[in-house]
Amino acid sequence: MSNACTVDFADVVLEYASDAGDGRVRALDGLTLSVAAGEPIAIIGPSGCGKSTTLHMAAGLIAPTSGSVLVDGAPVEKPRQRTAFIPQDLGLFPWKTVYQNAATGLVIRKVPKQEVRERVTAALAEVGLSDFAQSYPKELSGGMKQRLALARAIALDMDLLLMDEPLSAIDALLRESLQDTLLDLWKRRGQTQILVTHSIEEAVYLGRRIVVLSARPGRLMRVIDNPGMGSAEYRDTAEFTDRCREVRHALAQTGFQPEAAADEVAVAGDVAGGAAAAAAGDAAGDAVSAAAEVTA
Repeated sequence: MSNACTVDFADVVLEYASDAGDGRVRALDGLTLSVAAGEPIAIIGPSGCGKSTTLHMAAGLIAPTSGSVLVDGAPVEKPRQRTAFIPQDLGLFPWKTVYQNAATGLVIRKVPKQEVRERVTAALAEVGLSDFAQSYPKELSGGMKQRLALARAIALDMDLLLMDEPLSAIDALLRESLQDTLLDLWKRRGQTQILVTHSIEEAVYLGRRIVVLSARPGRLMRVIDNPGMGSAEYRDTAEFTDRCREVRHALAQTGFQPEAAADEVAVAGDVAGGAAAAAAGDAAGDAVSAAAEVTA
């Protein structure tokens, strides 16, 4: 079974009802983008431009108003087993232990208990949480919670990893360390990755291509190739600096403000609040956050 898949957005339009009840809001307008098997890409753009909505459609949580979203050539009509999704709020269950959180997707998929134990134990070891298996999320630091969300994804037999601002709530040094963890995960496992971020440096460090979206309604403004991505030393190169400058210049045309994570949360992950409610019947919070990881 392949460790990677293709993802294709073809002329995707996404509209949802205005909260004010006075019409419809267009979140994405004619998005066409192809992601190769095993390719890591980063999506960046102004708040509310449809970045998170793009991930929700790839995860099967939201259906496009028109156009198509395909994974490995098949329409995405519901969450698929081999897609792992790390949402902005991480989707951790406070009443479950670290071990139970990491095992959630496997348990729901009725994986045999011995295999669950082996895969979860290995995933927690990979992110350095073995000693906290019986702890609860409230007992973890912010960085440890981020690593737990990653462990849950690692435990799955994933070929597609979707990440929505997964490192936005932690300090800069820890953020770089976890970026290294994500890079190492991709290098070893080779899964397809789509990362949504507000950080220019993060996009350049983790994306083989950087996809720049316009302000709402989100349109594809530019795709910037980033062939130097792939090593921990890349941050220290002139090429990295040049690529950050190139992305910054492209974003300047959109009125983008780097690291505007608070604004992104305020609009519920671009338009996920409105669109997900319309598509999933107000199944928000932890249940929706975890759905892309744990439902078939």
